[in-house]
Amino acid sequence: MTATWWQRSTVYQIYPRSFNDSNGDGVGDIPGIIEKLDYLVDLGIDIIWLSPVYQSPNDDNGYDISDYYAIMSDFGTMEDMERLIAEAHKRNLALIMDLVINHTSDEHPWFREASTSRSNPYRDFYIWRSGDEGPPSDLRSVFSGSAWEYDAKTDAYYFHLFSRKQPDLNLHNQDVRQKIYEMMRYWLEKGINGFRMDVIDLIGKEVDRGIIANGPKLHEYLQEMNKEVLAPYRDAIMTVGETPSVDPEQAKLYTRPDRHELDMVFTFEHMSLDEVAGEGKWALKPLDLRDLKQVLSKWQTALHKEGWNSLYWNNHDQPRIVSRWGDDTVYRVKSAKMLATVLHLLQGTPYIYQGEEIGMTNTTFNNSEDFKDIEMINMYHERIEQGDDPADIMASIQAKGRDHARTPMQWNDGHEAGFTTGEPWMKVNPNYREINAEAAMRDPESIYHYYKQLIQLRKNYEIIVHGSYQLVDAEHAEVFAYVRTLGSEKLLVVANFYTGEPHFEWPEELRELTTDILISNYEDPPGGQKDIKLRPYEAVVYLLNPVTSQC
Repeated sequence: MTATWWQRSTVYQIYPRSFNDSNGDGVGDIPGIIEKLDYLVDLGIDIIWLSPVYQSPNDDNGYDISDYYAIMSDFGTMEDMERLIAEAHKRNLALIMDLVINHTSDEHPWFREASTSRSNPYRDFYIWRSGDEGPPSDLRSVFSGSAWEYDAKTDAYYFHLFSRKQPDLNLHNQDVRQKIYEMMRYWLEKGINGFRMDVIDLIGKEVDRGIIANGPKLHEYLQEMNKEVLAPYRDAIMTVGETPSVDPEQAKLYTRPDRHELDMVFTFEHMSLDEVAGEGKWALKPLDLRDLKQVLSKWQTALHKEGWNSLYWNNHDQPRIVSRWGDDTVYRVKSAKMLATVLHLLQGTPYIYQGEEIGMTNTTFNNSEDFKDIEMINMYHERIEQGDDPADIMASIQAKGRDHARTPMQWNDGHEAGFTTGEPWMKVNPNYREINAEAAMRDPESIYHYYKQLIQLRKNYEIIVHGSYQLVDAEHAEVFAYVRTLGSEKLLVVANFYTGEPHFEWPEELRELTTDILISNYEDPPGGQKDIKLRPYEAVVYLLNPVTSQC
């Protein structure tokens, strides 16, 4: 069985502003990324996902693009970008870029033209409606408030699902799509290896019908994109779509190879399990492990041989997983390794977010002046105006705020964690003296070296790439266990999600099989084929009926 290159790969996401500052201005940059490429090679990853570096007024940290063909001066120059692509390729690292085509900045030339008059040829590049008595509908922005912004010059409202400075493009306009395809070809010709497509499930929206995600023409547009842009580069690139609204059946439409759309999707269902259903991300509730097992198992089963999924706990929009569902104090190392084990042994392409591999944690926000993220800022002020208790608001932000992921990368225990020689754009997490890459690389028992092992296992064992999945003991409230099967070979993954010491009973049908221990986060993991007692956050992977399974 042959896997495509991106099915065997591990992706590392870089948030450029917070990764490494090469010139002391307090902002991470492209030359700073180049300085750290050998670190990524040592870690063993195969693909870099680079969050936006395009020209932008930075209202939403680069996801508001004013020029798709230019590099934001904070990050460097186009020559720097070309050098990054070349240096990555020298090290056999693929590089994919964010593709943000649901919206642009309101400072993009297209929007500036569109807002000059109702008759301007660029008017239909965006979504405009009249509203004699206020906004045309009650659709809401993800970043709080109405999704409609009034433009006095043309006496009309434009639609923005995110910031008011991020007007949504009208992808139903063929001229818009062709402009986007032209831009995509430009970057592919520069040598990038594909795209992470930001909120791609929204590009077929029909606002007059209240359809925002998975619109009726969405898949037609993706197939058109594939045919006109992606197909000629097929063997050299990969695509992943951010699809917050997708369910397994829809994910098959996006990723089934014979449909010629995307290679994989980011699913979000598991990321909403610690919020009150229907009340949004800020309404908190404890995670029930049984819910997590049910959701991840559903996706593993549904997409097996039908499509492909991405695997992630962290990204630039999520709090740090070791603080969220692990223990970022006493058991930080054990719980970070446990969470990594559960994720990396699943079927799909794993994504590591910068700092995850050294166990970076959430930071502490003392007050609203600490915030950098527009989503957090808008939500805080909206809830204050509604009369909510500031302490409750801060508790929500402390748990789920996006800025946790955006604190500077902790390279060493020196000045500002080695991120910059100057004043960082965002406060460094104070725990950098204990948690940093330099210390992790020196310690053979660190989270970093554990990630290296997990990354290598995916390269070595075909069962991790292609094996089927079966959940074990769905109702166990503390242990997540599952079996991967390929031919006569099996993997049994057992993970304790908490600080207790629960018992786990091996499945009867596995007890007589030959057993090796493939990896564990404790030095003396329990042997197999019996009822075992797990220690806090213990994870162990058993290889059963081992065969020669090198990929």
